[in-house]
This record gives sequence, C-alpha cells and structure tokens, in this order.
Amino acid sequence: MSKTFNFYCDESTHIENDGQPYMVLSYVSTPYHLLKMHNQNIREMKIRHFFKGEIKWSAISKSQYPFYNELIDYFFNSELSFRAVVIDKSQLNHGAYNQTHSDFYDKMYYQLLNKKIEPENNYNIYVDIKDTYSYLKARNLKNYLARDYNNIRNLQIIRSYESELMQLTDVIMGAVNYKLRGLNKVTAKNNIIEKIEKLCGKPLTKKTGLTENKFNLFFIDLKNGN
Repeated sequence: MSKTFNFYCDESTHIENDGQPYMVLSYVSTPYHLLKMHNQNIREMKIRHFFKGEIKWSAISKSQYPFYNELIDYFFNSELSFRAVVIDKSQLNHGAYNQTHSDFYDKMYYQLLNKKIEPENNYNIYVDIKDTYSYLKARNLKNYLARDYNNIRNLQIIRSYESELMQLTDVIMGAVNYKLRGLNKVTAKNNIIEKIEKLCGKPLTKKTGLTENKFNLFFIDLKNGN
C-alpha cells in the first residue's frame, strides 16, 4: 500500500561567494497522515514554553534553550526524519563542468531528494522561499525530478513561518552547519548540538550510511565525483 510523505526543504550558506565554507541542503520529512499531529504538538510545545515568533537556529539563546531542547527530543522520539547534503565550497569548479552555480544548486537539490524517493510512494515537496529566484529554482527542480519520477504530487515554495516542520529543518540544519564551521560561541547552541549528536550516535561532522533514515548526512566529494 502506497504512502504519501511531505518533505520540507531548506538551504544554508548556499550562495557561491558568501565567504562561508559549506553549502548545506536539507529537509525534514513526515508521513502525510501525521502532519496535522506534528504541527499541533509543536504549537502546544510553544505555548508551554511561552515561545513567541518563528522557530529558527539563529534565534537560539539561553532563555529559549528549554524549548529547543524539548523540540529536539520530540524529533528523535517521533516518525520525523532528517537528511542533509553538505558541499565543501572550496571544491567548486563550475567552469570544468560548463555549469553555473544555479545549475549546480539544482543538481545538489536533486541529490538531496532522489536517494530517498521510493517508487511505491508519493511525495509533496515544499521549498523555503529565499528570494525572487525561488520560483525559478522550484520549477527547475520539478523538471529535474520529473525526468525520473512520476510520483511527485506537488512541489512548491512556501514561507518558513507557514510551516513548523520547515522551521524544524532550519534548526537541525543550522546545528550541522554551526558544528562544521567550528563555531562554539553560544552555549545554548553548543548544548543543542551535543544533544543531537548523543541522540543520533554520531558527530555532525561525519557522514552516515545511505540506509540511515532517521538522521542522514551525506558529504559530497566533488573531487572524486561522489
């Protein structure tokens, strides 16, 4: 029996010349029939912690740590899953492949998604809107996926404040990028990273196996083509 899954996709430090060492693309996924429950549970969590505004990695502070701590527990105790692909931007060489950075971005988004799209299931894919080019990027991604898959029911961009799970993607992805860059200035963020590493059983600087479904990290080696 086929199932439907929702993917909530986001990216971090993905601009080619932004001075940041890594490009990270990621998603949080949920079985469609559990979406309403997850949204409601996270909203109730916010009420318990008197949390106002949007959930995001950049906003984590000492005063908000109890909320984010519970949020990470919730993720690991639920049917939600996370996947990210990480690209070392020092390896970028678009000229050698006759491509633009936008072309590369589309290819990396395809790499993020295609390994986890199963032919027997259906998918709704939501991408966080970043700028005026987001619509074009979503269309290009849809075209890429349509070459190989006919089970993508919906692919559209949304604003992060519209989705608790998109916001959760931002938090977990932010933890990965923060750890990769060796940043450790905010104690609350360090504690969240330590918690994630404890619960997933690996440091956020190490890849996981492709078959790992709960928390999957893929580091793309552009020099060796994998």
